[in-house]
Amino acid sequence: MHTLSPADTVLLPSGRDVAFFAEHGWFLSRKLLADTEIDALVAATEGFYAGERSRCLPVRPPQLKYWKPEHGAVKRENDYVHYESDAIAELCLKPLIGAAAARLLQVREIRVLQATLIYKPPVVDEPTNIVPLHSDRHYWATSASDNIVTAFIPLHDCGEENGTIAMVDGSHRWPESGVDERVAAGQFAAGAPATWEALVAAHAARNGSTLDPIPMVIPKGHMSFHHSRTYHGSGANRTGRPRRAISLHLQDTANTYREITLADGTLATYNHDWLVRRTPGGHPDYADPEYCPLLWSTP
Repeated sequence: MHTLSPADTVLLPSGRDVAFFAEHGWFLSRKLLADTEIDALVAATEGFYAGERSRCLPVRPPQLKYWKPEHGAVKRENDYVHYESDAIAELCLKPLIGAAAARLLQVREIRVLQATLIYKPPVVDEPTNIVPLHSDRHYWATSASDNIVTAFIPLHDCGEENGTIAMVDGSHRWPESGVDERVAAGQFAAGAPATWEALVAAHAARNGSTLDPIPMVIPKGHMSFHHSRTYHGSGANRTGRPRRAISLHLQDTANTYREITLADGTLATYNHDWLVRRTPGGHPDYADPEYCPLLWSTP
């Protein structure tokens, strides 16, 4: 059972905030991490980049994002950082964040789904820094629940100039019928950004909408939350400093694996499917506490 101090409780989303999230698909939090916690996170991530690990993944799933120094000055993405680094997990797996996610999703319990460490180098024309608009739900086709939310946690003040995350307002409410198969499979990395954006724009038009992403201006210690179906992306880092962040993906405890067949006849997969334990029925267990620890349970 988890509890919050009175000081933390007042930081949770209000009823009005919950209604805003339900309508818009995103929410900007209050200050959930102290400056000292953010500074400690930066130090822990620098240690991670220098090779410090509490443990290593036993296998490397085929879709794993895992930057190494030999990859050079491109955008860094490292999945499962909460598993490999206890120093990072201790700071970013804060029950208060789980409680905020539970409040927004209107569920009693929250588990970690995954956590990715992200670093955009201060290179204005670095193409890997551009993240085309996409919906995270397409990565998680094998998840049975829609109650999945991402906490985007910058490790400094974050705005348009350093390539903050930007949300397509209300896009989590778009029906997915008629969506292009490449969109449904989250295959934006396989094509040119302009081509991909045209596909997503066509999807928006079918839903009577346009693409006009709202950049999230996030002070240090605050974070944005977005629904797994909310379309979002990010732009170039035009500053002289790296843009650092952790994307903490959170699931409700009702989430389980489901079998999904793609248009080409193959089964959809997620990185967990190579890592987590199996249920009695032989399916990947998305409640495996080694990778998906319980972050919040409402008293």
